[in-house]
Amino acid sequence: MAFTPSVLHQSSSSTTTTTTRAAICASSSSSSKKSSNLAVRRTSRGRKVTATVMASSSNKVEPAIIIGGGRVGQALFDMGVEGDVIVKRDDEFPSSPSSGPIFVCTRNDVLETVIEKTPANRREDLIFMQNGYLDSFLQSKGLEKNTQALIYFAVAKFGEKPTDGVTSVNPEGLTAVTGKWSDQVAARFHNGDLSCHVKDAAKYRASMLEKLIWISAFMLVGAQHPGATVGDVATTHKSEVEGLIKELVQGVADINDVTFEAGTLERLLAYADSVAHFPTAVKEFEWRNGFFYNLSTQTMQQSKDDPFPKHTAMLKAINAI
Repeated sequence: MAFTPSVLHQSSSSTTTTTTRAAICASSSSSSKKSSNLAVRRTSRGRKVTATVMASSSNKVEPAIIIGGGRVGQALFDMGVEGDVIVKRDDEFPSSPSSGPIFVCTRNDVLETVIEKTPANRREDLIFMQNGYLDSFLQSKGLEKNTQALIYFAVAKFGEKPTDGVTSVNPEGLTAVTGKWSDQVAARFHNGDLSCHVKDAAKYRASMLEKLIWISAFMLVGAQHPGATVGDVATTHKSEVEGLIKELVQGVADINDVTFEAGTLERLLAYADSVAHFPTAVKEFEWRNGFFYNLSTQTMQQSKDDPFPKHTAMLKAINAI
């Protein structure tokens, strides 16, 4: 399977912009813009950073390849510059730009295919932006040092501008990045009026596990109450989700030797307020709740108590295990 080019719907108008695949390496003259599925940016965009961005990047946004033509992929394209190329996950890998960041904006279950279809000499440039625990998977592919981004912004509809996940507890925003292309990720996000914090690997890992706890806890508690939204969990079922969050934080800190910044519970509850309308469901088990269940299983196999008894009981209640 190869990366085939996709058609991009520009958010600034109702028309569809298409270009030929040859236009990647050609001039930006209008005569080269003929029907094709490969979307290539042909106009430069000015930078604009709002007060929500704590530390604006001094780096110039470089042309990038964006894999994934959905809401997030389109949003990253809209934040970018001349020379950006966006392709769908099944598309032929583009020959240009031949260097620079490669944003992977796909579901977790197609990551292996994306990696396989990326030339070996470009794999170190892949930037992983997925929810969930990726460390073991990336280690198995020799990509554990690749750039990872922790996304706390939402794109409601295809082509719409992202809403930054700033909260009453963290008005500076929570989106974070680590790795080789950190500065480029931050520069692009800042170009789209979004906050982004560059972190070292250890601090990023704690932040990543914190968000993993958020999505796993809120989705699982919500699944106990069919039809519940994130806002319902944070209010009507607050005691349940608070108890589960505390359990997961303590267990992960003990088992994985992770130090979370003070105020984890307050941060996660505040973030829930910013996405209160989101539905809840246990999804991508292998990448989310499965991380905690595996720790439970491994611990109990050593004749020790389950570090996450509430989590395990809730999984059983919805027949997830």
